Amino acid sequence: MLRGVLDLCLLAVMEDGPAYGYEMTKRLRARGLSIVGEGSIYPLLGRLERDGMVETRRAASNGGPPRKYYSLSPEGERALETGVSEWEAARDAVDGALGLVKAEVRP
Repeated sequence: MLRGVLDLCLLAVMEDGPAYGYEMTKRLRARGLSIVGEGSIYPLLGRLERDGMVETRRAASNGGPPRKYYSLSPEGERALETGVSEWEAARDAVDGALGLVKAEVRP
């Protein structure tokens, strides 16, 4: 199930500001997605870049090769907003189907 929403989660952590891959992994872990590793996000970041959802820039790092920083593009911001709305609607529907949402009716 995570595979279908990981793009949305990546866009959400970029809302905190530009980040490189490992930093995004740390942000995801801080938000409770500890099962996501660097190896699984780089292909997604590449696709988000090709799709115009993120913008990139390279910056020098301490002692290593330059890091590639990712940030939301205007299209990525719109996709995040739409995706969050769709996620909330789907979550509410599934909660209702599983009986997790109990409507209380008062006379």
